[in-house]
Amino acid sequence: MRICSFLPSATEIIVELGFLDDLVGVSAECRWPQEVVGKPVVTGARFDSAGLGDLAIDETVRAAVAEGRQLYAVDERLLDELAPDVIVTQDLCTVCAVSSSEVRGLCGPGTELISLDPRTLDEVAESVLTLGSALGAAARAAEIAARMRRTIADVAATVSELERRSVFFAEWIDPPFTAGHWLPEMIALAGGDDVLGNAGHPSHETTWDEALRLEPELVIVGPCGFDERQAAARAAGLAWPCRAVAVDGDSYYSRPSPRLADGVRQLAHLLHPEVVPDPGLPALELSSLCVSCAEMRPVAGKLGQTYYLCRSDLVAEKYPRQPVSACPGYSPRRPHHLAEHA
Repeated sequence: MRICSFLPSATEIIVELGFLDDLVGVSAECRWPQEVVGKPVVTGARFDSAGLGDLAIDETVRAAVAEGRQLYAVDERLLDELAPDVIVTQDLCTVCAVSSSEVRGLCGPGTELISLDPRTLDEVAESVLTLGSALGAAARAAEIAARMRRTIADVAATVSELERRSVFFAEWIDPPFTAGHWLPEMIALAGGDDVLGNAGHPSHETTWDEALRLEPELVIVGPCGFDERQAAARAAGLAWPCRAVAVDGDSYYSRPSPRLADGVRQLAHLLHPEVVPDPGLPALELSSLCVSCAEMRPVAGKLGQTYYLCRSDLVAEKYPRQPVSACPGYSPRRPHHLAEHA
């Protein structure tokens, strides 16, 4: 069997099902597991995002969509040479990968086209079963899906009686986007309440004003397509009124693969570190300093972190939750509009 995967999550599943040697072509975004690196790249983004900031990437994508331009290119000659029996892609997100409608006209006679479009955790598990059935590995797929569900269920049971923590998960930074599709569900199962996400529905644009006005106890920065170091770098210069953590969104949150179960484990640890052990996934603590204030006073937070209170004369402690916009150096480009004053 000859398989082309244009979807990073599908590539992960295909390899876990045991079809690494049958995988003859991938997308430029397929980087896990490491064994797929070096496979022929059949499709990739039409613009180079390297060196672009979040806002520039967002504007470029919006302009392309508004003008009806395709975001991904397919190497038709290479696709013909590879002659796949099966092509796997998606129709869930126009900015995430090439769509099945773009590929359908390029398929050779007898090529099977599979589109995976999960919106919930259960649908992610079902997509494993769908792909396993199509590739003749139904039993192995059932094992993978069962393990994913069992891991998530174990975490949910562990935190079910604990106090819930409020969370804002940023799937993009500038402009900020809320958690979408399966991510709010992951947060809920990990013992958190997503202040803006809508389970089963796409991520949507918001503002830092709106997100922080809801006073989340934890901000998680996990922009789609980036790891924790890239996320932290892109969030550099921002300051937070609560604990903020950068995570590997590309590996454990954005891709609808079985590794989402590991993301649930990490979320549960971030929310309830006193009960849930650290699963060992990469995460970077971000500064909680209000960059507009000359002096800060450290205070112990609910989740075991240290955050800082503004000591500006213009933001007196006698005024609870006074907007930091009163600070003399306030900048509306920075998401620190609300300070947790005693």
